[in-house]
Amino acid sequence: MPHWSTLIRDIPDFPKPGVTFRDITPLLADADGLKDCIDALAEPWRGVALDAVLGIESRGFILGAALARVLGTGFVPLRKPGKLPGPTVSQAYALEYGEDRLEMHVDAVAPGARVLIVDDVLATGGTLAAALELARRQGARVVGASLLLEVPGLGGRDRWDPDLPIDVATARR
Repeated sequence: MPHWSTLIRDIPDFPKPGVTFRDITPLLADADGLKDCIDALAEPWRGVALDAVLGIESRGFILGAALARVLGTGFVPLRKPGKLPGPTVSQAYALEYGEDRLEMHVDAVAPGARVLIVDDVLATGGTLAAALELARRQGARVVGASLLLEVPGLGGRDRWDPDLPIDVATARR
């Protein structure tokens, strides 16, 4: 069987000209590929004390919920504005093609909770930096980040805390 990362395809000029979208839907549709992908995301975090996985909308939900199950933790969704029913806190961020915000429930993580942030792609790093700031504002202790892949040359790592590990599963192929 080919490596799970070969199931990720590039879609040029989406959502706007000049942006290449990394489409993980073929990976999600392949049972063996998805299992191997989640195992790869979990590998560096096995044995790390965690209270929750924070998954960034929307593909981070899919990966994060599965990862939380494998790691034996809870899952907290970080959502776009207006999607959560209870009181929320939010953090603005810039994308390579615009601006947005992430929100989480004010009571989603307890102060001192050890959390792992999960998303699919590290590009410019704005979304990941917003998730880190949001978690910290709620008093969480972020242990690191787990991602499927990184787009080189966009400086995403530069926006992450250099004292925290960031693992990119496809980089360990």
